[in-house]
Amino acid sequence: MTAKKTLSISPISSVSINGLPLVLGCEPRLLILGSMPSVKSLAVGQYYAHPQNAFWRIMQELLGLPPSADYVTRKKAIVSARIVLWDVLGTCQRKGSLDSAIVKESEIANDIAGLVAREPSIVAVALNGGKAQQCFKRHVDLSALPSSLKILFLPSTSAANARMNFPQKLLAWRQIESFLQKTIL
Repeated sequence: MTAKKTLSISPISSVSINGLPLVLGCEPRLLILGSMPSVKSLAVGQYYAHPQNAFWRIMQELLGLPPSADYVTRKKAIVSARIVLWDVLGTCQRKGSLDSAIVKESEIANDIAGLVAREPSIVAVALNGGKAQQCFKRHVDLSALPSSLKILFLPSTSAANARMNFPQKLLAWRQIESFLQKTIL
C-alpha cells in the first residue's frame, strides 16, 4: 500500500499582495466587493481582468456596454451607473489567484465601514462570491453600517465558480439592477 501524496500551500510559499484602488465616482449607490484581485488583475491594474471572469460580460448585459469596450470605458460606465468597485481585503498572502489559497491569518481588510460612512449615498453592498462573503462577515463590523444598508450575496463571477453557467450567474446578478443608474455612453 502506497501513501497518497497531498499538495498543500504553506504560508511560507505565499506572496504578500495588495489590492487595487477603489473605483469611485460621485454619489455612488452600490458597492461591489470582491475578495482580492487575481494575479492577472493585479498585473494589469484592472478589476476582473481575467478574460474568463464573467463580471464584465454581466456588466455588458446590465449596463449596455459594448463587448469591445476597453477598461477606461468600462470604468466610466461603472461610475456612471453609480457603482463602486473594491475588495473586502486590502492586503493578504496568497499563492496564485484562487481564493482558497488566501492565508486567513494574513488578511487585512479595507475600511468598508469608513467608505460607507463617507459615502452615505451607498444603499447596497453586493458581495461577489463566497470568499468575499466570508471575509466581509469576519472583518466588517456590521453594527458600524447603516441598518438600512442592503447586503446582497451573489455568486462569484470567477471562472473557478464552475457550478453555475453564465446565464445562471447573470440571472443571480440581476438583483443589482434596481440600484443602478443606467446611462448611455
